[in-house]
Amino acid sequence: MKTTKWPQRLPIWAVGYQTGAYLSLSLAADGSIMEPRKFFNFFLGVTLAFAPVNGAYDKERDALLKGTFPQDFIWSSATAAYQIEGAWNVSDKGPSIWDTLAHQGRVNNQDTGDVACDSYHKYPEDVALMKQMGLKYYRFSISWPRIFPTGEQQDGVNQDGVDYYNRLIDELIVNDIQPMVTLFHWDLPQVLQDRYGGFLNNHTNTTVIHDLFGDYARFLYQNYGDRVKYWITFNEPWITAWLGYGIGNFAPQHNEPAEGQYKAAHNIILSHAKAYHIYDDEFRAAQGGQVGITLNCDWGTPKTPADADAALRYVQFFLGWFAHPIYKNGDYPEVMKTTMARKAQEEGRTTSRLPEFTPEQKLSISGTGDFFGLNHYTTVEVTDACCTPIENPNYDTDKDVGTGHAPDWPRAASSWLYVVPWGIRNLLGFIKEEYGDPEIYVTENGRSDHDQDPAIMMDMERICYYMMYTNEVMKASNMDNVKVKAYTAWSLLDNFEWLSGYSERFGLHYVDFNDPTRTRYPKASSVFFKQLVRNNGYPEGSEFTKYVENMWYFCHNTTEAEVNGYTGGASQISSLFSLFLAIPMMIAYSLIA
Repeated sequence: MKTTKWPQRLPIWAVGYQTGAYLSLSLAADGSIMEPRKFFNFFLGVTLAFAPVNGAYDKERDALLKGTFPQDFIWSSATAAYQIEGAWNVSDKGPSIWDTLAHQGRVNNQDTGDVACDSYHKYPEDVALMKQMGLKYYRFSISWPRIFPTGEQQDGVNQDGVDYYNRLIDELIVNDIQPMVTLFHWDLPQVLQDRYGGFLNNHTNTTVIHDLFGDYARFLYQNYGDRVKYWITFNEPWITAWLGYGIGNFAPQHNEPAEGQYKAAHNIILSHAKAYHIYDDEFRAAQGGQVGITLNCDWGTPKTPADADAALRYVQFFLGWFAHPIYKNGDYPEVMKTTMARKAQEEGRTTSRLPEFTPEQKLSISGTGDFFGLNHYTTVEVTDACCTPIENPNYDTDKDVGTGHAPDWPRAASSWLYVVPWGIRNLLGFIKEEYGDPEIYVTENGRSDHDQDPAIMMDMERICYYMMYTNEVMKASNMDNVKVKAYTAWSLLDNFEWLSGYSERFGLHYVDFNDPTRTRYPKASSVFFKQLVRNNGYPEGSEFTKYVENMWYFCHNTTEAEVNGYTGGASQISSLFSLFLAIPMMIAYSLIA
C-alpha cells in the first residue's frame, strides 16, 4: 500500500488569512502538499459541513465553568499493551487470548496486534510525545504473557519482557513522568485459558486463578515497585466478564450468556483482592504506593420519571457489580441479589445464577481500593422492562431494563459512543454518594474518529469532546466537591481498537499503520490537550479560556444569542464565526507547542 507522505510537523488550524506558511502544511488526496488557496477552499468546505450536535443546550447545566483544578491534579494519557506494543512473539513471549482471536481472523479487516504501533521498539518516541505535551503521568499496561509466557511463574520468566518494562519505566522517570501501571488489560495468557478456563477457574483447586494472578502481581511489585507508585489490578472487568465469558465476542470467546459472566466476574473480584492484599502485606510499607481497580460505566439516565428506579438498577448491575463488593461491603448490590433470586425462582432453579461470596471472602474483598479508577465515555437512556420471564436469560435481560439514546445525542465513529458530556458529572456524583466519597481517578475518557483518507488531523470533534467532558469533571470537582484526582485521555496514540481493528482512531497522535516505521504525527487535539494541561483547566481571563469561550457554542451547535433567547436564522454562520475567531489562538499555540 502507498505510504502517505506527512510533513515533519503538522501545525494546527492552518488557514489562508493567517500565514501562507501554515497553509501549505496540509495534504492533498494524493499525499502531496496543497497550494494555499486550494487548502483554504478545502478547509472552508470541511468546516461548513461540520456541525457538531451535542444535545439540546441547557443554559444552566451546560454553561462553561471557568476555574482550575487543584494544584496536585493528575493529567495523563493512556494505552494498553496489546493495543500498542506489537512484538507479539518476540523472544519468549507467550501467546495471549487476543493473539488467538486476531489470528483466527475475527477482527475487522482481519487486523491483528502483531505490530500495532510497534511501541515495544518505539517507546522512547512515545515518551517524547508525552513530554512534549507536558504530561507528568502515563497509564500503560503490562502484558502477562510477556512476563510469564504460560501465565505461571513456575514455568519460567521471560527476562527480555522484564527488561522491556524496566527500560520503559526508566525512560518515563528520566523524563519526569510517573508510571501508572495496569496489571491486566484483557490479554490473558492463552495457556491459562486452556489449562484452567481462565477466569472461569475450572479446576479442582478453586483458588488457582486467584493464586496465579497473585504470583504475577507479586512479581511486578518486586521488580517495578521501587519506581511505580500507582497500580491498577484490572481494567474494565465488566468487558472481560460479559464480552469475553458471557456472549463471547471478545477474547477468550466463551459463550455462556446465562452464567459465564457471573462466574468470571466472581473470580476477577477475588483475584483483585488477592493482589491488593499482597501489596498491602508485603510491599506497601517499603514502597509507599497505591493499588486500585479501573471500572467502566456508561451513565444511565431515566427516559421518563417513571424509569428512575430502572436507571439506578442499570447502574448497579453495571458499576455496582464490581464497585459494591470492593468499595462498600464485600458483596454484590442488594438489587442485584434480589433480582437474580427472583429470576432463579421464575426459571425453576434451586440457586441463583449469581454466585455467593463466603463471609471470609467478603471481609477480604471489602475496602480493597486505595482509589476508584473510572473509565467513562458515554451515557444511555434507560426504560423499565420489568418483569417478564425470559426464555433464554442473559446478563442484558437480567437487568430488566431497555436502553437507547436521545435523538439529539451525536455519535462518534464507535457505534456505542454517544457524546453526552453531562453524564460524567452525574456518574462522578453517584460514586461520591454511593461509595463513601473515594478519591476518583478518571483513567480513560475519549472519542473515536473513523480511519479515512485524508486523515483527520484537525480533529475538532475530539477537541470539543475533551473540552466539554473535562469541564464537566471540573464542575464535579469544584462545584459538587467530588474528590476527582486525575483525568486520563484515551488515547496517546491511534491503536488497535479490539474487534474494530484499525478502523477507529482514538489517538491524540495519528499513527500511519501503512508505514513500516509506524510514524506518529500530532493531531490538533494534542495541541489543545497540552494547553489544557498547562492551564490546569479553564482559568478566568487566560488566552486559552478565551479560545474555549469562542469554541463553546460552536461545540454545542448553538450561539450565544440562541442560548439567551434571541433566535434567528444565522445560527450556523454565527457558530462558525466563533470558530474562526478561535483559529488564530490555535495557530499561536501551535507555534509554542
